[in-house]
Amino acid sequence: MFFLYIIDSHSMIKVKTALISVSDKTGIVEFAAFLAENGVKLISTGGTYRALHEAEIPVVDISEITGFPEIMDGRVKTLHPKVHGGLLGVRDNDEHQSAMELHGIGEIDMVVVNLYPFEETVAKGAGFNEVIENIDIGGPSMIRSGAKNHKFVAVVTDPKDYKILQTDLQSNSMHLSRELSKELAAKAFARTAAYDSAISNWFGGEQMNVTAKLKQELRYGENPHQNAEFYVTGEGGIANATQLQGKELSYNNINDTDAAWQLVQEFQEPAVAIIKHANPCGVAIAGNITEAYKKAFAADSTSAFGGIVALNAEVDAMTAEEISKIFTEVIIAPAFSKDAKAIFAKKKNLRLLTAELHGSSATQRSLKSVSGGLLVQDIDNMVIIQSDLKTVTEEAPSKAQIEDLLFAFKVVKHVKSNAIVVAKDGVTTGIGAGQMNRVGSVKIACEGNVRGHVMASDAFFPFADNVEMASIAGIAAIIQPGGSMRDEEVIDAANKHKIPMMFTGKRVFKH
Repeated sequence: MFFLYIIDSHSMIKVKTALISVSDKTGIVEFAAFLAENGVKLISTGGTYRALHEAEIPVVDISEITGFPEIMDGRVKTLHPKVHGGLLGVRDNDEHQSAMELHGIGEIDMVVVNLYPFEETVAKGAGFNEVIENIDIGGPSMIRSGAKNHKFVAVVTDPKDYKILQTDLQSNSMHLSRELSKELAAKAFARTAAYDSAISNWFGGEQMNVTAKLKQELRYGENPHQNAEFYVTGEGGIANATQLQGKELSYNNINDTDAAWQLVQEFQEPAVAIIKHANPCGVAIAGNITEAYKKAFAADSTSAFGGIVALNAEVDAMTAEEISKIFTEVIIAPAFSKDAKAIFAKKKNLRLLTAELHGSSATQRSLKSVSGGLLVQDIDNMVIIQSDLKTVTEEAPSKAQIEDLLFAFKVVKHVKSNAIVVAKDGVTTGIGAGQMNRVGSVKIACEGNVRGHVMASDAFFPFADNVEMASIAGIAAIIQPGGSMRDEEVIDAANKHKIPMMFTGKRVFKH
């Protein structure tokens, strides 16, 4: 966040000359026009020069300053002593000033630069050569030169800052405070660090670079004695959600909401997930979002109190009325109707979030800190469909049972291991989470009346006792990854009790 500074001119930078070279030209014509109208000499390059020239803004081509043309398809244009000398020269150093005078190097007081869209080029799946050509060399060099010399040079890397700078310059007779220049320099170095990290990670190798932007300082972490912050590392997901109303999100709110949002996006049909402590307590699909919520809530109405509700369709007034019947911490959905917003507005502390469905990059990786290091893995985007399933028992499940088995397996993927989910008709009816042995999870998931329901396990059954317990509870069909040394014993037990069993061949642990 930048502030308006009104300070003695001796502690400020008089902006007389600005070098502008931008890839993202958002707002640049307007900002450049403002500078020119206030007597600032403008120097520019390539496409930026053409854009300003066409807008009839007085601008000098970089080649007139360097005495050297742009060459090699623009790869070499600003890598020149008359550019970097103008940026790096220390204004109150006599030796620097003498060198500048001797070599005809003019001072550059502001450099406005944003970089070739490397990250965007990689994200769209461009080929190797196109990615290489979008590695900016001159841009980061100018940014670093200006940022290093921020006592005398203002470096601008974000189009969002143009209006802030314009206000500051107007208020101070085209001077910028050195405090503001230092803030801009810090932002500039953060940008080049993130840019270089993206390039390094694309090339691969033993070094992994992680960059993140502070979004929010949290009141505390999991517990009040722990300090915490919230950083953004990429696009989409909970980190880029928009909060429409309610209290500030806490560490635990964010963690639980992320779990709910990831789960509900498993489904194409209207779906609702209610989460407590990062585990689902009720999940349902239905023909409309209101029915899905009612079914998810009924699955475990006790645990739903004070929970997180995620919905994968717009929340309408009818659904809002249903959710408003109990205390809820956070509601996240792709959108809320005007009437739904009005209903929720009566609950001032209720946090409403909107987020883009499937907004996170498919190539995003998961990071988990351990003592002295990081565990890094691909996000689990694996999807199991009916053709992936293998019936391993003498009896095959019915079509309706297969649909429920697939539903339950999607949910169990988001339950902490050891995980067991029992379901029927697109609704969870029992969830066993985080137990130290799988039998314990089966027992918890089958506590209610689950006769005729199906069961999903996130990993193989190591012993037949899980099937025996499922049989006693009246489980009608089972889905599990398979792969145990005792698979035959487990299958034999299922055959004994005439329980159809299907293998997915894929494990979905979540720790």
